[in-house]
Amino acid sequence: MPKVSVLTPIYNTKPAHLRECIESILNQTFKDFEFLILNDSPDNKEIEKIVLSYKDKRIKYIKNEKNLGISASRNKLLDLASGEYIAVFDHDDISLPQRLEKEVAFLDSNPDFGVVSSWMQFFEESDFLLKNPETDTKIKIFLTEDCFIAHSACMIRKSILTKNNIRYEELYTPCEDYRLYQRLMSLTKFYNIQEALVKYRFFKNNTSHTQRNKMELMSYLIKLQIRDKFPSYYEEFKKTEKVKSTIFRLRLFGKIPLLKIKNNWVLLFEFIPLFKIMWK
Repeated sequence: MPKVSVLTPIYNTKPAHLRECIESILNQTFKDFEFLILNDSPDNKEIEKIVLSYKDKRIKYIKNEKNLGISASRNKLLDLASGEYIAVFDHDDISLPQRLEKEVAFLDSNPDFGVVSSWMQFFEESDFLLKNPETDTKIKIFLTEDCFIAHSACMIRKSILTKNNIRYEELYTPCEDYRLYQRLMSLTKFYNIQEALVKYRFFKNNTSHTQRNKMELMSYLIKLQIRDKFPSYYEEFKKTEKVKSTIFRLRLFGKIPLLKIKNNWVLLFEFIPLFKIMWK
């Protein structure tokens, strides 16, 4: 039985992106894994041919008879996985070489943690480093506002999902990952490794663009549910945000407006944005 099951659903993936995705897993420094690739676009023969061109025995290729959608496909992969740990990985992203090694090492050393993820390096149409909070308490505080666990970079202890019958829920798609974390909040601890272990391909055809309205609606619904169940975390979040949004002014000679900080932005002469402060 492999230590890790890497789960990747694919759907009409661009050939070049798919090759980068697959090769980033095959080139991991950690070798004890199975790589389950599920094709949810069964009529797409080109991407099937690409997957089958790799002769690595760790790859297990599955094809849906018909399109099932992302949540059903993720659940099918969960059912097929035999590893102790589940490594989620999306079809157009790139895992850095030590991703699996570092996440496995963390879970092995911290049995009370069930989910570990990392920062994300955005690339292609946007280039920036997404720094998610580190500790369990801080992550849960920030989950009252948004999904601060990078799904494509996360590794989950499978036993927690199995024991509690937790699966992806179609109702919450495309925020099925946020809903999953919501259900796990009272069952285990979370951690974000403080470096980027995955490169996230940000472009106009990915889900965050094509399903933006539904994503915002589902995200808002999940936020309300978390705030209702964990009011103390939400109160802490509001205190944090209140500090961050405080207006700060610096005047030259005590009279001339020079700098102002408002809503995390540093403004020159109180209206020209210079840069945004990234709070840890």
